Amino acid sequence: MMDSKLKVGSSGQIATGHLSALYGYATMLTLDRAKAEELVQETYLRAVRAFDRLTPNSNLKGWLFTIMRNAWFNDLRHGRTGPGLVNLEGGDLPASDFSDASGSNPHVIFIRKITRDEVRAAIESLPVHYREVVVLRDLEDFSYQEIAAVIGCPVGTVMSRLGRAREKLRLLLDQWQGGARTKAKA
Repeated sequence: MMDSKLKVGSSGQIATGHLSALYGYATMLTLDRAKAEELVQETYLRAVRAFDRLTPNSNLKGWLFTIMRNAWFNDLRHGRTGPGLVNLEGGDLPASDFSDASGSNPHVIFIRKITRDEVRAAIESLPVHYREVVVLRDLEDFSYQEIAAVIGCPVGTVMSRLGRAREKLRLLLDQWQGGARTKAKA
């Protein structure tokens, strides 16, 4: 995991070390690649403007995620953006790199892609308040306290939402796997 403490270049610019993580979070919030890119740009623009208010030894990653979440909610409030259509075709969202000895086996690659696509689609189908805690905890490895700070709620609420979100994901993925087994038998 990257060092989430303050990183500043000699010219006072914020390092872009969290760009990939922010883009992943923005993609899960907006469900649209173009809107996610705009949200990341807006986040960095706001961060640069507010940089002088950041205290030394602050959690830069958490601060950037908070800025992003607030920018996204502001856009929703003003009707400029919102949840888009879920792209089930894949290919336009960044995929994790799975590399191991069996990585060259086409069957293994195909099965991993199907599983990854199903998980992504299941996460994207969750309501935003569940989706964001799953992304922040399970994909970005934020602590419960960091998530609470980002989304502005008590730690107990984070834990509760995460538990409910994981249960919904389990049910969705079990449904999909059950449907796949039924189709395979037919």
